[in-house]
Amino acid sequence: MTEPTSRRVVFVVGSGRSGTSTMAGTLRTLGLHVPQPEVVADATNPKGFGEPRWVVDLHTELLARSNVQVSDARPRAWLDTGTTSGDHATRARVAAWLEEQFAVADELVVKDPRAAWFLGLWRAAADRCDAIPSYVTMLRPVTEVVGSKQTYYGRIGAGSDQGAVTRTAAWINMMLHTERATRGQQRAFVRYGDLLDDWTQPVFALGEAFDLAGVKTAMAADIAEVHRFIDPSLRRVTMTWDDIGVPDRLRELADETWQALDAIASDDSAGNQERCDQLRAAYAEQYAEAEAFAHSTVVAQRRTAAAEARREAAAQPTRSGADRVPHAVRAMVPPAARQKIRKAMGRERPA
Repeated sequence: MTEPTSRRVVFVVGSGRSGTSTMAGTLRTLGLHVPQPEVVADATNPKGFGEPRWVVDLHTELLARSNVQVSDARPRAWLDTGTTSGDHATRARVAAWLEEQFAVADELVVKDPRAAWFLGLWRAAADRCDAIPSYVTMLRPVTEVVGSKQTYYGRIGAGSDQGAVTRTAAWINMMLHTERATRGQQRAFVRYGDLLDDWTQPVFALGEAFDLAGVKTAMAADIAEVHRFIDPSLRRVTMTWDDIGVPDRLRELADETWQALDAIASDDSAGNQERCDQLRAAYAEQYAEAEAFAHSTVVAQRRTAAAEARREAAAQPTRSGADRVPHAVRAMVPPAARQKIRKAMGRERPA
């Protein structure tokens, strides 16, 4: 028999702009430890992100190595990030950092929208540290998520519709795979609207379900501080499909995904999980069709990029090995020796 561990690490996951910062900030206020230093608050999130700087930097590095974006719509991107983060050195590095954080506190909260790409990595690290991982997935209607991203992060692509299409597809990809990656684990799905309406119900339910001492033993002063921290006006973007132009098929799939996840928030049953599996397969099929349609455009862009690279290479003057040696280094060679070198290289100046 082994002693039950008191170590807990709560991963707050889900799409960015879904209320993940509000949840992380609430758990921090109630006593869970956010590893320091944190990402500094800015105009897009004036009350703070609740994100450990080290974690954000790690995920940014791993995404770059995987050639994956934070909000990536490609189903195969999950394979790429899994391959990148599966090596022994990376796992040992993350476990060592997590062990350092448990030296500070037994209950941690780790939040970063990029974390969903690397949940297997973090689960393995928690196991190494003899800690119990749990997952809170924040749910917010896709139109509000996309609208918030376009409001605060700017538009991508050639126009607003293209940005909305890309972000809607990425939301489906992110949320359905996050559901699959956390399945079978200690988890909960929390609607952002419920958190703003009355945070005490979902948060104290988490405290009981995850056995979080910080939440279960919260003092009146901490509770009052959360009441000041959570403000219904935080829901600053409330867009609908009328405000966001996406194709009907993608819109329907996004609506069905929201309905399935909303159902899991109330009933995390095998039937609702199976519905998510069906939607994930449907999304992969729809994405493959879109890739097939766009294949000619991709090929044309590759040809254009290759031609541009050839033009740039041709425009560069040919430089000899000697020319590539810094002048300061060449000046250290005695004049007589430099003359012999030039003669040997066939570059002797005529008399």
